[in-house]
Amino acid sequence: MGMCSIGIVDDKVYNVQILTEKLEAKSGVKVALTAYNGQAFLHILPTLTTLPEIIFMDIDMPVLDGIEAVKQAKALYPQIHFIMITVFDDEERIFSAIQAGASGYLLKDESIANLHLAIDNVLNFGAAPLAPMIAKKAYNFIQNQNKESNIQEENSPLSSREMDILNCLAQGKSYTIIADELFISPHTVRKHMTNIYEKLHVNSKVEAVRLAMQKKWV
Repeated sequence: MGMCSIGIVDDKVYNVQILTEKLEAKSGVKVALTAYNGQAFLHILPTLTTLPEIIFMDIDMPVLDGIEAVKQAKALYPQIHFIMITVFDDEERIFSAIQAGASGYLLKDESIANLHLAIDNVLNFGAAPLAPMIAKKAYNFIQNQNKESNIQEENSPLSSREMDILNCLAQGKSYTIIADELFISPHTVRKHMTNIYEKLHVNSKVEAVRLAMQKKWV
């Protein structure tokens, strides 16, 4: 394997120095880029003749945080892999980072061995394993999301077509517009509305939409 070019983005100079030492302890690894906030990192990238293969990115930084920096960088340079390295292990940050395009998520106190393993996994498989504590939180987060989704579905007595119509009503659309968008007749829309009133035990569009919003169906 040739030389692997690495970047580090962290607002703490000390953290950059420590991480550089840990990463370069691995044969074939060279830290070729350092930046101290997301915006500075994005400004540096276009000036490089060769892009780093992997960026270790902090999350909580001034000017532009790591998650937004990853999102913007992946849109321009999708070939770069990002490993988030942070003191934060809460579920929302984990999923925000993954959604932004991160290939892995490690805590700042990871051992040298785990950091080197993360590099190998990204280079060989395109993703790094989550730290065990983070993986557990991610698993719990998914379970909770699924439970909430199931509760929402169970609470709604409406069919998918009736939900489509209710969503349109919540956007202030008329029966005619709803009919055009759903490729059905206004008469059919009214028929669905009758069913919606009966199922929700309401007497008007306003009541139906209000109830749907309270239940978070729309």
